[in-house]
Amino acid sequence: MSKEIERKYLVRGSSYRHQAIQKKDMMQGYLSLDPDATVRIRIVGDKAFITVKSRNIGAVRNEWEYPVPVEEAKEMLRSCCKSRLIEKTRYIVEAPHNLKWEIDEFHGSLDGLVIAEIELPDEDFEVALPDFIGEDVTGNPRYYNSSLASL
Repeated sequence: MSKEIERKYLVRGSSYRHQAIQKKDMMQGYLSLDPDATVRIRIVGDKAFITVKSRNIGAVRNEWEYPVPVEEAKEMLRSCCKSRLIEKTRYIVEAPHNLKWEIDEFHGSLDGLVIAEIELPDEDFEVALPDFIGEDVTGNPRYYNSSLASL
Protein backbone atom coordinates (compact mmCIF):
# COMPACT_ATOMS: atom_id res chain seq x y z
CA MET A 1 0.00 0.00 0.00
CA SER A 2 1.15 3.49 -0.66
CA LYS A 3 -0.07 6.83 0.58
CA GLU A 4 -1.09 9.42 -1.96
CA ILE A 5 -0.47 12.97 -0.75
CA GLU A 6 -1.84 15.27 -3.39
CA ARG A 7 -2.87 18.90 -3.76
CA LYS A 8 -5.41 19.79 -6.44
CA TYR A 9 -6.03 23.15 -8.14
CA LEU A 10 -8.16 24.65 -10.86
CA VAL A 11 -6.10 25.87 -13.81
CA ARG A 12 -6.20 29.23 -15.51
CA GLY A 13 -4.83 29.90 -18.96
CA SER A 14 -2.95 27.39 -21.07
CA SER A 15 0.72 28.24 -20.47
CA TYR A 16 1.22 24.72 -19.05
CA ARG A 17 0.93 23.30 -22.57
CA HIS A 18 4.19 25.00 -23.62
CA GLN A 19 5.93 23.86 -20.45
CA ALA A 20 4.82 20.23 -20.74
CA ILE A 21 7.46 17.53 -21.05
CA GLN A 22 4.85 14.87 -21.82
CA LYS A 23 1.27 14.61 -23.05
CA LYS A 24 -0.97 11.54 -22.97
CA ASP A 25 -4.62 10.73 -23.61
CA MET A 26 -6.55 8.75 -21.01
CA MET A 27 -9.89 7.04 -20.64
CA GLN A 28 -11.21 5.92 -17.28
CA GLY A 29 -14.33 4.73 -15.52
CA TYR A 30 -15.32 3.59 -12.07
CA LEU A 31 -16.39 0.15 -10.90
CA SER A 32 -17.14 1.61 -7.45
CA LEU A 33 -17.92 5.21 -6.57
CA ASP A 34 -18.00 4.50 -2.82
CA PRO A 35 -15.75 7.19 -1.24
CA ASP A 36 -14.39 4.59 1.21
CA ALA A 37 -13.31 2.27 -1.63
CA THR A 38 -13.23 3.94 -5.03
CA VAL A 39 -12.23 1.50 -7.80
CA ARG A 40 -11.07 2.92 -11.12
CA ILE A 41 -10.10 1.37 -14.46
CA ARG A 42 -7.79 3.58 -16.56
CA ILE A 43 -6.37 3.08 -20.04
CA VAL A 44 -3.35 5.14 -21.08
CA GLY A 45 -2.12 4.29 -24.57
CA ASP A 46 -1.23 0.60 -24.61
CA LYS A 47 -1.34 0.21 -20.82
CA ALA A 48 -4.17 -0.23 -18.35
CA PHE A 49 -4.49 -0.16 -14.58
CA ILE A 50 -6.98 -0.91 -11.85
CA THR A 51 -6.70 1.42 -8.88
CA VAL A 52 -8.34 1.29 -5.47
CA LYS A 53 -8.37 4.42 -3.31
CA SER A 54 -9.58 4.97 0.25
CA ARG A 55 -11.42 8.03 1.51
CA ASN A 56 -9.44 11.29 1.53
CA ILE A 57 -8.39 12.73 4.86
CA GLY A 58 -7.35 16.21 3.78
CA ALA A 59 -4.76 15.70 1.03
CA VAL A 60 -3.92 12.09 2.05
CA ARG A 61 -5.42 8.71 1.15
CA ASN A 62 -4.36 5.12 0.61
CA GLU A 63 -3.87 3.96 -2.96
CA TRP A 64 -3.25 0.58 -4.56
CA GLU A 65 -2.62 0.33 -8.32
CA TYR A 66 -2.03 -2.75 -10.49
CA PRO A 67 -1.52 -3.27 -14.23
CA VAL A 68 -4.20 -5.20 -16.12
CA PRO A 69 -4.33 -6.30 -19.77
CA VAL A 70 -5.76 -3.53 -21.98
CA GLU A 71 -8.39 -5.77 -23.58
CA GLU A 72 -9.65 -6.78 -20.13
CA ALA A 73 -9.73 -3.12 -19.05
CA LYS A 74 -11.79 -2.24 -22.14
CA GLU A 75 -14.22 -5.06 -21.35
CA MET A 76 -14.53 -3.91 -17.72
CA LEU A 77 -15.29 -0.36 -18.90
CA ARG A 78 -17.92 -1.67 -21.32
CA SER A 79 -19.66 -4.16 -19.07
CA CYS A 80 -19.02 -3.19 -15.44
CA CYS A 81 -18.54 0.55 -15.35
CA LYS A 82 -20.95 2.15 -12.87
CA SER A 83 -20.20 5.66 -14.13
CA ARG A 84 -19.82 7.55 -17.35
CA LEU A 85 -16.41 7.37 -18.95
CA ILE A 86 -14.00 10.23 -18.43
CA GLU A 87 -11.77 11.17 -21.33
CA LYS A 88 -8.94 13.59 -20.74
CA THR A 89 -5.54 14.70 -21.91
CA ARG A 90 -2.84 14.84 -19.26
CA TYR A 91 0.09 17.22 -19.51
CA ILE A 92 3.15 16.68 -17.31
CA VAL A 93 5.06 19.79 -16.20
CA GLU A 94 8.22 19.61 -14.12
CA ALA A 95 8.24 21.34 -10.73
CA PRO A 96 11.10 22.06 -8.28
CA HIS A 97 12.30 19.28 -5.93
CA ASN A 98 11.88 16.59 -8.63
CA LEU A 99 8.10 16.91 -8.46
CA LYS A 100 5.70 16.97 -11.40
CA TRP A 101 2.45 18.77 -12.07
CA GLU A 102 -0.22 16.64 -13.76
CA ILE A 103 -2.63 18.90 -15.62
CA ASP A 104 -5.80 17.23 -16.90
CA GLU A 105 -7.88 18.76 -19.69
CA PHE A 106 -11.26 17.05 -19.65
CA HIS A 107 -13.21 16.32 -22.83
CA GLY A 108 -16.82 15.60 -23.77
CA SER A 109 -19.44 16.91 -21.34
CA LEU A 110 -16.62 18.11 -19.04
CA ASP A 111 -14.95 20.09 -21.83
CA GLY A 112 -13.39 23.28 -20.50
CA LEU A 113 -12.57 21.87 -17.06
CA VAL A 114 -8.82 21.82 -16.37
CA ILE A 115 -7.43 20.56 -13.06
CA ALA A 116 -3.80 20.38 -11.89
CA GLU A 117 -2.54 17.93 -9.28
CA ILE A 118 0.81 17.55 -7.62
CA GLU A 119 1.89 14.63 -5.43
CA LEU A 120 3.93 15.72 -2.43
CA PRO A 121 6.36 13.92 -0.11
CA ASP A 122 4.34 15.04 2.95
CA GLU A 123 1.15 16.97 3.62
CA ASP A 124 2.88 20.15 4.83
CA PHE A 125 5.35 20.35 1.93
CA GLU A 126 5.48 23.86 0.47
CA VAL A 127 5.56 23.99 -3.32
CA ALA A 128 5.97 27.07 -5.51
CA LEU A 129 2.81 27.63 -7.55
CA PRO A 130 3.31 28.38 -11.25
CA ASP A 131 1.28 31.09 -12.98
CA PHE A 132 -1.27 28.63 -14.38
CA ILE A 133 -2.42 27.54 -10.91
CA GLY A 134 -5.74 28.92 -9.73
CA GLU A 135 -8.03 28.08 -6.82
CA ASP A 136 -6.97 25.30 -4.42
CA VAL A 137 -9.70 22.63 -4.50
CA THR A 138 -7.87 19.97 -2.47
CA GLY A 139 -10.39 18.02 -0.43
CA ASN A 140 -13.37 19.39 -2.36
CA PRO A 141 -15.24 16.24 -3.46
CA ARG A 142 -16.81 18.14 -6.36
CA TYR A 143 -13.45 17.93 -8.16
CA TYR A 144 -12.67 14.25 -7.51
CA ASN A 145 -12.62 12.34 -10.78
CA SER A 146 -15.06 9.86 -9.26
CA SER A 147 -17.50 12.72 -8.63
CA LEU A 148 -17.01 14.06 -12.15
CA ALA A 149 -17.83 10.59 -13.48
CA SER A 150 -21.16 10.57 -11.68
CA LEU A 151 -22.43 13.96 -12.92
